[in-house]
Amino acid sequence: MSIRYKCSEELLERALHTIPLGSQTFSKSKTQLPFGVSPFFVDRADGAKFWDVDGNEYLDFTNALASVSLGYRDPEVDSAVREQMKRGVTFSLPHKLEMEVAEIMVELIPCAEKVRFAKTGSDATSGAIRVARAYTGRDRVAVCGYHGWQDWYIGTTTRDLGVPRAVKDLSHPFSYNNADSLKQLFNSYPGEFAAVIIEPMSSTFPEDNFLEKVRALSSEHGALLVFDETVTGFRFSLGGAQELFGITPDLATFGKGLANGYPLSALVGKSEFMDVVEKIFFSGTFGGETLSLAAAKSVLNKLRTEPVINTIKARGETLLVGVNQIIIDFAMSDLLSICGHPSWSFLVFKDTSSCSSWEAKTYYMQEMFKRGIFTIGSHNLSYAHTDSHITQLLSSYKEVFGELSRLIRVGELQSKLECNPLVPLFKVR
Repeated sequence: MSIRYKCSEELLERALHTIPLGSQTFSKSKTQLPFGVSPFFVDRADGAKFWDVDGNEYLDFTNALASVSLGYRDPEVDSAVREQMKRGVTFSLPHKLEMEVAEIMVELIPCAEKVRFAKTGSDATSGAIRVARAYTGRDRVAVCGYHGWQDWYIGTTTRDLGVPRAVKDLSHPFSYNNADSLKQLFNSYPGEFAAVIIEPMSSTFPEDNFLEKVRALSSEHGALLVFDETVTGFRFSLGGAQELFGITPDLATFGKGLANGYPLSALVGKSEFMDVVEKIFFSGTFGGETLSLAAAKSVLNKLRTEPVINTIKARGETLLVGVNQIIIDFAMSDLLSICGHPSWSFLVFKDTSSCSSWEAKTYYMQEMFKRGIFTIGSHNLSYAHTDSHITQLLSSYKEVFGELSRLIRVGELQSKLECNPLVPLFKVR
């Protein structure tokens, strides 16, 4: 048992008796964190940091899987939640907050004319697909990116156990930045696609007018275009990636950046399509839960009045430049690269003749956790990150990347692993 992570490991052993994988969220579970060198349970958080149950402090670049965009315990958000708590949480009638937050979203998001709230990104994307199928009278769906755990999407991945074959057969993946792969789907099943759902960007910027082509193909073939902005929304731009790239979808989904960690998601779109929600069944007792709505109203107001998005972008650009310079300094472009938007970037570890990318990533996580920096290979920046935090991260990267490069070159990386390496299980993007 690790001394540094003694309490975490004891709690994990206990949790496994009652919770599959010891966590409610796959990406926070033991499958994603190398045992023996990782924390598994958090105690508290503030700003850009959290403390694990063993008392170890971390500068956090995961930020609750990008759901915390302002920083932990943002004073204005928490104050709004406390004030609403005095009035109640869930009621027997709608609360005006539902309307107020919806009105702000309609003001900010190009495609939004009406809004339906839910709790998770999977709720919202599944609602979008149901709307599209009801509106078009068609069944097939073209998918690109990660869209949650529901059958219609997850059946296209390696985590398809339990999904009926009939459902799997109706969903068809296509490739990002390859409009021809979508065109081939339309040609293979003419007149059968209800929707094209896509993350407008994850690790790669759109190229060669890709999003414009997806928009045109969807319209040409009578399929609704859905932007899954669960991550990009209120992070890439005030109106989401659709505003940033100038492409307006028919429907869009939002989640993580909406309420700074409080559980809330939304399906938005043009009235012509959103009015279908009155005919289908997309409803939940907690869709109008007011603590999350109060948090969202506070977040959206802060985004409108403070330079949140521009600040995050600027610090992310500093990070990208710094990481690329370190890669150049250690001549390790054959081992590692970085990609993505400044606010949401990814390290890409590469296989070599002496070690796998998973062994390299495990060493990276092992060493970063030791240095009090929590990252699982991505940089989900928040407004609470400061210039000094970026400097601290880059300083640690100089140490860790330098040693990583040396160990790989001399074939000694495995001997420095203090745990079993991570293994590939399920790639969401």
